[in-house]
Amino acid sequence: MSKPLIILLFFLIFPFFGFNQTKLSEDTTQRKSNKGRFYLFWGWNRAWYTDSDIHFTGDNYDFKLSNVKAEDRQTPFNLDPYFNIGKITIPQTNVRAGYFINDKLDISFGYDHMKYVMTNFQEVKINGKINIDNKYDGTYLNDDIVLNEDFLMFEHTDGLNYIDVELTRNDNLLELFKMNHNPNKIMVNTLLGFGGGFLLPRSNVWLLNGERYDEFHLAGYGFSAKAGLDIILYKYFFLRGEFKNGFIDMPSIRSTPRKEDNASQHFFFSQVNFCFGFTYNPFN
Repeated sequence: MSKPLIILLFFLIFPFFGFNQTKLSEDTTQRKSNKGRFYLFWGWNRAWYTDSDIHFTGDNYDFKLSNVKAEDRQTPFNLDPYFNIGKITIPQTNVRAGYFINDKLDISFGYDHMKYVMTNFQEVKINGKINIDNKYDGTYLNDDIVLNEDFLMFEHTDGLNYIDVELTRNDNLLELFKMNHNPNKIMVNTLLGFGGGFLLPRSNVWLLNGERYDEFHLAGYGFSAKAGLDIILYKYFFLRGEFKNGFIDMPSIRSTPRKEDNASQHFFFSQVNFCFGFTYNPFN
């Protein structure tokens, strides 16, 4: 596990056990409890991925590509498609709904629509066998190969869909510094959370000039930790920024229309999210 992820996990987990003991002074407790409040937000993300090994298996091949580079696919900002209802899944998007189980903790269900695109024409190491009547037929032992369109196109572009449940701690930053004189107008919350879920990518794969595969498939699991900031305006509307680190393992990626063909990979990811949403507490 990478050092940044370990550090982030420490600072996420520690407040859940230690910070509950902090008692705020009486003059900062004018705000009513968050318990029962729910929220819904929509937003966009930018993502980064570590290099990964990708293992391909089938009736006529069994080989591994080492340290494959990939990046996200950011859609240039414009009112269309970012605010076009018919095209809202074209950009990299986030949607999440949450409910406060007590004053500090909320549990939420969300969908992170990231895009993962293997960098074309990169040179990587290959190990294994290919028994197909084309120029790539043969046995490979730590050989160099260029990932061009004849050999492999590999993307999760509609997308790398991470569907998860998160537990998040919320602390009113203005309240902590005794600055929250009118909480009904503005609140600033720090966010610390962690979660886990499954991957349902729609992969776009073209392997060894075979038949292209482009369908949704349950491919694996992931877990993540995040830190962020909420700005809540007039109790009902909010802006949110998040930084998320996580790990994804996909042992079952469909690489062709044939069920016998499979690919697998795992990697770490980082994600920056910018969101806006609506919140309401029916008990206050």
